[in-house]
Amino acid sequence: MKTIDAISEILKREGVEYLSCFPTTPVIEAAAVAGIRPIICRQERVGVGIADGYSRVTNGEKMGVFAMQYGPGAENAYSGVATAYSDSTPMLLLPLGHPRERQGILPHFNSMTNYAGVTKYIEQVNTADRTSQVMRRAFAALRQGRSGPVMVEIPADIALEDVSEEDFFYQPSRQVAAQGDPRDIEAAARALCQASRPVIHAGQGVLYAQATDELVELAELLNVPVMTTLLGKSAFPEVHPLALGSGSGSMSRPVFHFMSNADLIFGIGSSFTKHGMSMNLPPGKTLIQATNDSRDINKDYNVEYPIVGDAKLVLRQMIEACKEIVGSSRQGGEGVANEINSQRDAWLADWEHKLGNNGAPINPYRVIRDFMQTVPPEDAIVTHDSGSPRDQIMPFYRSNGPRTYLGWGKSHGLGTGLGLVIGAKLAAPEKVCVNFMGDAAFGMTGLDFETAVRSNLPIITVVLNNSTMAVETRAMEDSHRLYNSRDLGGNYADMGRAMGGYAERVEDPSDVAGAFQRARRVTEEEGKAVLLEFITSAETETSHRRAF
Repeated sequence: MKTIDAISEILKREGVEYLSCFPTTPVIEAAAVAGIRPIICRQERVGVGIADGYSRVTNGEKMGVFAMQYGPGAENAYSGVATAYSDSTPMLLLPLGHPRERQGILPHFNSMTNYAGVTKYIEQVNTADRTSQVMRRAFAALRQGRSGPVMVEIPADIALEDVSEEDFFYQPSRQVAAQGDPRDIEAAARALCQASRPVIHAGQGVLYAQATDELVELAELLNVPVMTTLLGKSAFPEVHPLALGSGSGSMSRPVFHFMSNADLIFGIGSSFTKHGMSMNLPPGKTLIQATNDSRDINKDYNVEYPIVGDAKLVLRQMIEACKEIVGSSRQGGEGVANEINSQRDAWLADWEHKLGNNGAPINPYRVIRDFMQTVPPEDAIVTHDSGSPRDQIMPFYRSNGPRTYLGWGKSHGLGTGLGLVIGAKLAAPEKVCVNFMGDAAFGMTGLDFETAVRSNLPIITVVLNNSTMAVETRAMEDSHRLYNSRDLGGNYADMGRAMGGYAERVEDPSDVAGAFQRARRVTEEEGKAVLLEFITSAETETSHRRAF
């Protein structure tokens, strides 16, 4: 068999079902012959996003894979890979490489050197007979420790060379997870149980470890409120009485209140990263941090109680250690739940003038509120785009179940959400998969709505069209005043219909809920991708933005 056939067989053995891709690369045909369905995007960044979203929803159990040509294909994919790297998403990237005789000659783009800073592991298939070994190392890197994108470059000439029969051998690897040091667990458990106002700060490590049940068990055992990071949103059910909601660049009032008044913060599956789209921790708190990557410890904060280990195993250790200290449960759960409800009710009352706004153009918060009241969160997978949609929806939306929300954005490329939601639909076709994006984001990647149409993937794309750039461009006031430089234009519903999907342009606030009902019916009964364009105001206010 040829190198590309060997790679396709290995992908098959690893359970890969879909290959997001953009021509031209012979990997596509080889994968299709092997029974792996190609999903051909319109631009490489979106193709990377499809693989990214697929891997997130499956928690890396089934890996997202993206293949592209050398040169411009690899160049165009870069920003998508950088986003995945910053968010620690496991996925396999298979760029074609220049033939060996042309490698290292200027100005040819070299994936091996240029992608080294945004991949967890990168290797080239430098001879056909090493294909099995290279792929084994790639999948091992995808599964062990902190997640991240892995790249295997396939030089164009080696791709078509023969692999000898004796050199093709491959067995899928399995993940190896480690517990925390028992001494670290004991010390952290004692500090957690003795704290008067602790808060659990859950990151996406809980999701990848599939540790939601353990997280709920620990929270209920100790009656401790739980907040999630942007990346960890949905790791703890946000309809739970102990759920505070999520925090990033903006946050819910329960998160702000409890984090401000906490004496101890227990970070589980979280990197405690400062700035970017992460929420900074307020000063003066005792910190416990459990992470599977020792590089996170003391990176941005002094951590009194560090633990290195898998989130699921560490949580089980913490549960058992805390039971020895407090018995079957710690008192005070009803009081904590009542305090959370009081803070949330007061916060929502303060925002009702936006959430229930009946004016036109439609306030984007009205769109978010009506969507939440129309589609039960346990039925959906929701994601956002960067900028305004992220900061507006994330604090208010209450997810219910692991991976019912895909939060992202430590490094945020405008337009990323569309690829993520297509990948989510591939991974969970039974879910109502919805992405919220602005008109500026649609301008970046909107033509890949046609990818969903052509691939029979009935997603719902929400375009919040305010005909300008709002929160993203506060520094452009003078240029806008002089030249209208922020004004955007377009009828995106017309574009959605032209690309073969079902589309509506909604201008009446009273029809927002109805539009979502119709969209869900079309996706479920007709199997068509839907684009809903809401004509909205240029809202710039967000909840507790950059509070700490």
